[in-house]
Amino acid sequence: MTDEINSALKVLKQGGIILYPTDTVWGIGCDATNYEAVEKVFKLKQRTESKAMICLVNDFKMLNQYIEDVPEVAYDILKYAAKPTTIIYDRPLRVAENLIPKDNTLAIRVVRKGFANALVKKLRRPIVSTSANISGQPTPKSFKEISEDILKGVDYVVNLQNVKSASKPSAIIKLSNDGAVEVIRK
Repeated sequence: MTDEINSALKVLKQGGIILYPTDTVWGIGCDATNYEAVEKVFKLKQRTESKAMICLVNDFKMLNQYIEDVPEVAYDILKYAAKPTTIIYDRPLRVAENLIPKDNTLAIRVVRKGFANALVKKLRRPIVSTSANISGQPTPKSFKEISEDILKGVDYVVNLQNVKSASKPSAIIKLSNDGAVEVIRK
């Protein structure tokens, strides 16, 4: 796995996009601080910039570096969540402008183990994580369901096709700084 982390890291640092196993499904990713790389992901997915994408961080310290004010309840939700949980936060910081929708929010998931965790930890910046499909198409449940367009459209495919992922997207919760909580996806 170390070789794959190093190969993916090299591509990310050069502004490329990768196909990689996350803690949920196979994802298309890039350095979340690189505007041009984020553009490539939107283009490959044929997705408008008004549709937000998720970022992965590897711990609470990194989360706090990219969100102006993390609501206290977020830590409890993440600590006790039974499955991978993405939280949409107000007022993101230090990420590519094209990742931030008009409502000035950002969806972030803390990944605690596996390839994605190790990769984020080594990059020391958030990584974009969006499902490995063209917008509007079903989310692939395994590597073999990923379309040829996606496979050919990324700069690097992480060679861990046998890694078992959860095969389901994460739960998504929106936490506003005014205290409002909204479950977007269970």
